[in-house]
Amino acid sequence: MSATVRRHPARLMRGVAIALALWLAACTSTPDNQQISLQLPQLTLPRATAQVEQPSAGRREHARILASYGGVYDNAQLHAMISKMVDRLVAASERPNLKYEVTLLNSPAINAFALPNGHLYVTRGLIALANDKAEIASVLAHEMGHVIARHAAIREEQARQAALVSHVVSEVLSDPQMGALALAKSKLAMASFSRAQEFEADGIGVGISARAGFDPYGASRFLTDMQRNADLKSSGPVDVYAPDFLSAHPSTPDRVKNALVNARQFSGPGTGERDRNEYLSNLEGMVYGEDPSEGFVRGRRFLHPKLGFTFLAPAGFTLDNTAQAVLGLKSGGGEAMRLDVVTVPAEQSLPAYLNSGWMENVDPGSVAEFTVNGFPAAAATASGRQWSFRLFAVRFGSDVYRFIFAAKHMTPQADHAFRESILSFRRISLMESQQIKPLRVKIITVGAHDTAAKLARRMAVSDHAITRFRVLNGLGPHDRLKRGEKVKIVE
Repeated sequence: MSATVRRHPARLMRGVAIALALWLAACTSTPDNQQISLQLPQLTLPRATAQVEQPSAGRREHARILASYGGVYDNAQLHAMISKMVDRLVAASERPNLKYEVTLLNSPAINAFALPNGHLYVTRGLIALANDKAEIASVLAHEMGHVIARHAAIREEQARQAALVSHVVSEVLSDPQMGALALAKSKLAMASFSRAQEFEADGIGVGISARAGFDPYGASRFLTDMQRNADLKSSGPVDVYAPDFLSAHPSTPDRVKNALVNARQFSGPGTGERDRNEYLSNLEGMVYGEDPSEGFVRGRRFLHPKLGFTFLAPAGFTLDNTAQAVLGLKSGGGEAMRLDVVTVPAEQSLPAYLNSGWMENVDPGSVAEFTVNGFPAAAATASGRQWSFRLFAVRFGSDVYRFIFAAKHMTPQADHAFRESILSFRRISLMESQQIKPLRVKIITVGAHDTAAKLARRMAVSDHAITRFRVLNGLGPHDRLKRGEKVKIVE
């Protein structure tokens, strides 16, 4: 949950029922007086009252990306390494005259992408997952492939055509079956087109990497690592709309196979530069996972040192911290929650805010004031067709925190658990703030008697330690460690 981002649409965790997922996506409004419908979650945008000078599209997109990915990750050593690799790849590409600017993003997500203007973005999460320069080079070259092939412009035209089909279906065709068929064909065409673009960018990327002197097999290795990482994530709650390379770049066995075929056109395995040790040395001390400055999850507890508060989610809930909100889901999917932050004028009371129309079907008679550990608060109830909601607002400093709990069946036990969660909201103590430290990557040398299980016990992770150690180091389920090689652990 960003300390600077306010009122952006949320990304939702897998497993939330469709109706609730749509409702949660609409909960955060811009501005605060927009109405949210529990039945049909469509926002009515206010009419513009004045013309204001807008920044360029590139600058707007850059600002949006920074807001969505935790801002810039300031690491001069990593930035220098990536920039040097980009220059080398550009010189070997089909368009060596293009200029690229690299931004490292302070996000644990596994992602990299490029804007048509040549701005390249790489998350620290992706950098941490890679194990040598060839793997990172394969990702950077893939994104360059999209720019070189002008995929963004072509895809925009395809999207316009798809929008036209949708318009024809909704406004012209009266036959529901014909309309459904037309929409299905349009969606399949877009999916096929996107898949073709990814394969084309893969091919371009492998060629660029090979000509630049990097091991062309880095692409197949990294695609495999990303799939292993995705499989590990799927074993627990997943933020289905979290920015992730695989969500936008579908990874399948066919794609890995295609990367291998492309690599064999340039050389056999074992050729080309990898520089594993040098690459890993640049990762020493890098922040791993959530950055505490943006808040982080420890079990059911969420802490935000920068904003200075903490709370405990109800029993059975799993929390997910996104740039826009903290989302929670109870095992089984029958209960969910969302916490975000909004700006409410100091002269507007919290009961008045809850009853101001930012959300539909609030029961006016349910609005009540109370205090939470000395902070002004208010509560209300709202009802939907399939869900019941408990709304809470807590004024903390100059901001107001909105807790929105939802249950398919609002039992007294669930209602009590929601209220107990709110009452746990408090200021972080000075001692707690001093003890909060980020997880960091540490590079160690494998000893004679080290095993994956032994080194995994040194990992500061709460679950799946051995699997995480293997995924982090590009090791398959049966791969053995080699004495003297460098590996990553998390401390």
